[in-house]
Order: sequence, then C-alpha cells, then structure tokens
Amino acid sequence: MSLSQHEDVEASASATPTALATNTQTADNANDPAPSPPFGLKWRCSYSFTTLIVGLGVATDLLVYSIIIPVMPFQLERLGYHSVSALTGWLLFAYSAGLVLCTIPIAMLSERYNTRRAPLIAGLVLLIGSQVMLMEAPNYPVMAVARVLQGVGSTMVWVVGLALLCDSTPEKFIGRQLGLAMSGMAIGFLAGPPVGGALYSRFGFRGPFICGIAISVFDLVGRLLIVERKDALKWGIDPAAAPVEGADVEAGGGDAEKTSAGGSPDRTPTPLAPAQGSEHDHTTVSLVGVMARLCRSPRAGVAIAITFLYGIVYSTQEPTLPLHLQDVWGLNSSKVGLVYLAGVVPTFFSAPIAGWYSDTRGVEWLSVICIALALPWWVVMVVQRSLALFIVAYGLGSFFISGLISPIMAELAAVSRGIEGVGYGHVYGAFNLVYGIVGPVVGGQMYAHLKAGWLAINLLAAGFLVLCLGLTFCYTGDDPLLAKLMRRLRKVD
Repeated sequence: MSLSQHEDVEASASATPTALATNTQTADNANDPAPSPPFGLKWRCSYSFTTLIVGLGVATDLLVYSIIIPVMPFQLERLGYHSVSALTGWLLFAYSAGLVLCTIPIAMLSERYNTRRAPLIAGLVLLIGSQVMLMEAPNYPVMAVARVLQGVGSTMVWVVGLALLCDSTPEKFIGRQLGLAMSGMAIGFLAGPPVGGALYSRFGFRGPFICGIAISVFDLVGRLLIVERKDALKWGIDPAAAPVEGADVEAGGGDAEKTSAGGSPDRTPTPLAPAQGSEHDHTTVSLVGVMARLCRSPRAGVAIAITFLYGIVYSTQEPTLPLHLQDVWGLNSSKVGLVYLAGVVPTFFSAPIAGWYSDTRGVEWLSVICIALALPWWVVMVVQRSLALFIVAYGLGSFFISGLISPIMAELAAVSRGIEGVGYGHVYGAFNLVYGIVGPVVGGQMYAHLKAGWLAINLLAAGFLVLCLGLTFCYTGDDPLLAKLMRRLRKVD
C-alpha cells in the first residue's frame, strides 16, 4: 500500500465517527414525533370562544366603568367637594383621556407586530391595578390619575380585542359575532349601576371596586386561554375559514383532514409553516399613511364621524343622569341604579339582532332606521311630568340607539378590508379614539352651568342624531341609500 493510499484510509477512518454521528442525529430528528399542539387548540382558537372572551372583556370593562357612575357624585359630596356634576364629568373624561393617549400607539403596535393576546392580558392587569388605586384614592387628583390608567387598560379590549375577533371570524359572520360581543356592553351597564349603588349603600365606597376586581380576575383566566389565529395556522387550523357544508375540511389550507394508514384521522394536526393571514399582516404602513388612507375614503370618514357623534349622544347623559333623577324626583343611588336598568336591558337584545341583520341585509337600512326611531325619545326625555314616562322614553331611546353600534363596527371592518395596509386594529383604534372623548365633559359642564342643563343636553343629542341620519343616508354601506334613491329616480325619468 502506498503512502498516499494509507493516508486516505486513515482520513476515512477518522471521519467515520463524525459522519456516523451526523447521520444518526439526522435519523433521530426524522423519527422524532411532531410537537403536540396546545391543549384544546380547536376550541381555544375558534371564533365562538373568541367572541365569548371578547364579549366578557367588554362586559368587564363596562361594568368597571359604570359601577361607579351612580356612586361617584355621592362620594365626592362626602369628601366635601362642590359642583359634583362637573367633577364627575371630568373623572369620566380622565378615563377617555387614557383611551386617547394610548389608542394610537396600541393600534399601531398591534398591527405592526401582529400580536393580540399579550396586549389583552397586559391591559387587564393594568385595569385591576387602576381599580385598587381608585378604591384607595384619598382625594380627587388621585381619582383622576386612576381613571386615566383605567382608560389605558380598557383600550386593549376595544382595540386589540375587537381586532382579534375580526381576525378569527369568517367575513360573512363578522356583523353577527360583533353584535354578540357587543352584548357585553349591555351586560356591563346592566350589572354595573345597580350593583354599584347597592354595594355602596351596604359596604361603602370599597364595595363596588372589590366586585369589579373579582370579575376582572375571572376575565383574566379567559384571556390566558385564547389562541390567536396566527398561532393556530401553524397547526393547520384557520378559525376564519368559512365552513364548507358536507365536507370535513381542515380549515388551515382547505385540505381534507389527514388520515393514518388505518384510515382513522390523526389525533395530532401536522404543524405547518406559518401561513399567511389577512393581507394586513404583511403590509406595514406608518401612522401618517394610515390616516391618509382613511381620510381619502368617504365611507371611512363617515363611519368615524358617526362614531364620534354617537359617542357624544350616548355619553353626555352619563355624568348627569344621576343628578337629574336626584334633582327632579329625589332618587338615591340605589334607585338611580334601578332606573339604569330600563336603559340597559333593551340593549341586550338590540345589539345581537342588529349584528345579524347587518350580515344578512346590509348596514345601510338598519343604521337609518335605528337613528330615526331613536331621535324622538331624546326629546321626550325632556318632559319632567312623570318618572314612568321618563323611564319608558329612556328605555326605548337606548334600545334603538344601541342598535347602531353593531352596524358601525361591521362598517369599520368592511372599510379595513377595502383599504390596503389598514388593519382591524387601525380602524378600531380610530373607533376607540373618537368615541366618548368630549361627551362626559360636555354633559357635566352643560348641566352644571346652564339653568336648563338637562334640556340643553337632550336637544344637543337630538341635533347630532339628525346629523348622523343625513350622513348615514348618504354614505353608509356598500350601496348607500342615497345611491339607491338616485338610481330609482333616474329610472323614473
């Protein structure tokens, strides 16, 4: 054997252990079982479960928000403050200020990094902390800071939660699912004021907050269980895929469920490479770009404007209704909370019905009908002749005006799908930003400084409803009513 042949044999022998180790490792990796999917993946990522958790989050947020409405004026009086209607209005505005401060950055970050679950959890932790701070607040400035932090925490469910719901829901069901989730508003407002008034009367100022903290902890468990769509896609499950009748379809890619050699379905979904979600997941647009694209769309601008006006109409009464009921009919905090029931119970039904109708018939007719039927009752609420008449008017007005929220949110989702680079987080960030910014302050200041403050508040709301009616008639929906009317007139001519 030559020297060169001997060296080749030694090199081959020395390389053999490394090659064998590499080959063995590769074979082991090939034989390793696929990682197991998260426990309960299918139901944890489903749009039904997401709707439940987002609805619970909305209910928790509104309960925490409204549980202090009937008791805050009395607490401020106990602490020795005067002009409590104005001070209560500023506390509600502090909540809105927290929303305004954080809505834009949260919406942009949520869309840029395509994350929903982590902000939802962080927001609820902050909401719990703000309740503790407000419960122990020794003076008005600390109360105001706590309300700002509460607004920051609430931003998560109104921006990120609604975006998560739209991510996980088939397009044809978005209106219905949003309507169901918005039932949480009714539940929160239904439970908040009467529970707050009763707990305040029985246990003092801390009672309502302990209740709110306990419910928030329960909500936190639900948010920890959620699996986002982008994570479910890695396992071949797409909760936003429209169901196909008569076929057992794996939602992630439309392939039939994989079967084993024996013909039975595999228990463990096969992990896939991260699949593409909506087009919004892959288009990064700056804040200026998002605003420019929304402003160039008349449909988007009108949807946001109606949200702003709706927020004023709905929120101007919040700091003033307890005081009006006390001044005119001498009601205490517990009875004020019961009056709130008349305005909240009807909304429990109007939001889901409106959401279903929006999916089946479109938003344009429903929006106009809701505004037109709500308008007269804001005028009737000015009459001080009978408490029974006031309660009936308050209930009917709330029923019809709350029916507007589902079509507005479905309209914003449609706007997002129609504008490249604008995601659900962006449009619901805009919704959150303009809703309720000035309403509580306007209502509190008008009631405190005008001789006929309640009359002025309701006439202002009626005027804004007339404006909403005109805008909705002209621009709302895929086929606005004005366009329908113009086509019909041209046919007649």
